[in-house]
Amino acid sequence: MFVIACILSLVLIWIFKGKLSEEEPGHGQQTLEVGVLAVRGMLEDIVGPHGLQFFPVVMTFAVLILVSNLMGLFPLFMSPTSATSVTFALGISSFVYYNSIGIKENGLFGHLKHFAGPIWWIAPLIFPIELISNFIRPFSLGIRLFGNMFADEKVMETVSHLAPGKTYWVVPVVLMPLSVFVAFIQTFVFILLSQLYLSEVSHPPHDSHGHDDHAEDDGMEFIAPVLT
Repeated sequence: MFVIACILSLVLIWIFKGKLSEEEPGHGQQTLEVGVLAVRGMLEDIVGPHGLQFFPVVMTFAVLILVSNLMGLFPLFMSPTSATSVTFALGISSFVYYNSIGIKENGLFGHLKHFAGPIWWIAPLIFPIELISNFIRPFSLGIRLFGNMFADEKVMETVSHLAPGKTYWVVPVVLMPLSVFVAFIQTFVFILLSQLYLSEVSHPPHDSHGHDDHAEDDGMEFIAPVLT
């Protein structure tokens, strides 16, 4: 199912890309752009203007997780994110990515140093706690996504079999808007937490404290296209 989700994501992106129009954007394109701009705005607010360089990866997570979550609403499909093997893989991918960014920007020693906190005399206590907390993150990301999507699948299945012939088709259709809401919320939570983790390890390339006139210039270096 996850392989199918990856293929569907690529196909949908290819289809939407072929229908984009700058002169006469349709309602679908405008809705899509609102979602893309919302993710860009989140990155800029949480990480900073330089965080827009991470937009392609964060948006890839968003598209792939959303498609995976929504697949369970269609006959003969199930949500890949209702399996721990998929959600843990996504959590580990996010974990590896933000830690690699931290090491790339700050060096291995600098990246490890931020786990110790700013107060040196309690660093021996804080460092192991923060290090363990960091290693738990991919599992918490995976368990949260799996738990909600698995529960949604089971609720739909249980309710549909309460009275076969009567609830098998009608009730799931009634509950479908709630499932769509859960799919979007879980996508939002995953990318939100991933952005928060990125904000902890990534910092502006130049110290702009006291130099507000350079803030806009720093941000302009990382502007990504609206639709990437």
